[in-house]
Amino acid sequence: MTQIAQLSEAEIEDRFHVGGTRPVAFMLAGFAREREQFSVHFEGQTFLSTLLGVDVDKGRLIIDCSGSNDLNRRFLDASRTTFVGRPGGIHVQFSSGAPKEIKYQGGKAFSVALPKFLVRLQRRESFRIETPRIRPLELFGRLPGGQLLKFPVHDISVAGLGVTAADLPSGLATGMVLSNCHLLFPEESRELFFSAMVAHMTESESRLGARQWRIGLRLIDLPAGDEARIQRYIARIERERHELS
Repeated sequence: MTQIAQLSEAEIEDRFHVGGTRPVAFMLAGFAREREQFSVHFEGQTFLSTLLGVDVDKGRLIIDCSGSNDLNRRFLDASRTTFVGRPGGIHVQFSSGAPKEIKYQGGKAFSVALPKFLVRLQRRESFRIETPRIRPLELFGRLPGGQLLKFPVHDISVAGLGVTAADLPSGLATGMVLSNCHLLFPEESRELFFSAMVAHMTESESRLGARQWRIGLRLIDLPAGDEARIQRYIARIERERHELS
């Protein structure tokens, strides 16, 4: 069989949540003890920060400021913040709300509300394949507010799929659950219906220089019968590619 294209770090297999106040606080406190660094994303900007501590009583995470006073001022105007790191080589991502400037151990720092959950992305031996460009799969879904979504699918496995967008739909966010998604496999008459959690959104550049977004979706509670349908589709595409090689 042909080799599956290597995934980017932002598209690692086996996506899952760590939820609940205590588990989230415990894990973030561990990262803070190790002074783990996370990239902080807000309003199209980013900086590298160190996790400093967790204040469970006040429900907040404390992080270091950036080295830029101007960036720090802009950060305080953000309404939403996203953190991405790789503690222990495992991709960890979470989102929170508006930051606040606080005093911490005699210096300036920022605090954000503890996230409701973390997303951890680990590798496993889950068979993923790039979808054909000539016969691309198309994903249909809706945002919680009702806006219709339509994306071409660029890779798929029983754990999740990746889609491409020229522009990010307004309101789409990491951690959001999209219900009633559906797609149709070639040579099948019955659509595949599922819910999906937005695991990551990564801006990239195509070979022609056009900017685009890669969006990773984790399939939620997919029935075993539908997993088998995905596996049959993957096997059929691999078989066709093997015959052409």
